[in-house]
Amino acid sequence: MARPRSSTADQAILAATRAALVEVGWSGLTMGEVARRAGVAKTTLYRRWTSKSELVVDAVAVIFDQLALPDRGSLADDIQEVVASFAALLEQPETQTSLMAVVSEATRDERLRERIREALVERQKRLVVAGRARAQERGELPVDQDPDTARRHADLIFDVIAGAVVHRSLVSAGPVDEEWRTAFTTLLLRGLEELSGSGKPGPDEGAEQEG
Repeated sequence: MARPRSSTADQAILAATRAALVEVGWSGLTMGEVARRAGVAKTTLYRRWTSKSELVVDAVAVIFDQLALPDRGSLADDIQEVVASFAALLEQPETQTSLMAVVSEATRDERLRERIREALVERQKRLVVAGRARAQERGELPVDQDPDTARRHADLIFDVIAGAVVHRSLVSAGPVDEEWRTAFTTLLLRGLEELSGSGKPGPDEGAEQEG
């Protein structure tokens, strides 16, 4: 039976996990320390999570579940709003510490990478899928004809957005300000045009260019 994610105990445990990570880091984090901070027995903790890795991934996933798809009237404005919200979450010390810890540990742990894919990537990819569908309804993007192609495109778009914002915020430590968001959105939209085929020259146009 799946554990209830919204229970008071779950919330306390996940908050305690993030707080402990900020203070003691991955190597210093123990299930016992989390239980103590959350005010629960270790047996309660182990009934919900079997390992520290599993616990920390869920603690991170809850933060990113706060992200929502805006409706600002256009794909460009929607992208900028999502990027701004994502960057704001990454500014929080507990988000930075938790995310960097699990990513670092996942380089040595295939099971942890799989859990990250399930709990973080697949859950947040819903924003890309919903955003593309809305843009298609508006006529800003062509409707997908092939489900497999649609999934591949959603994967790629998610990787581009998540990778760029995480790198900008946590690696290069540059501001995700309006200027950067506008430039990034312009670049992404041009890529989407090419990906959908709308940016490719037709046969006549290509012949003219060759001549």
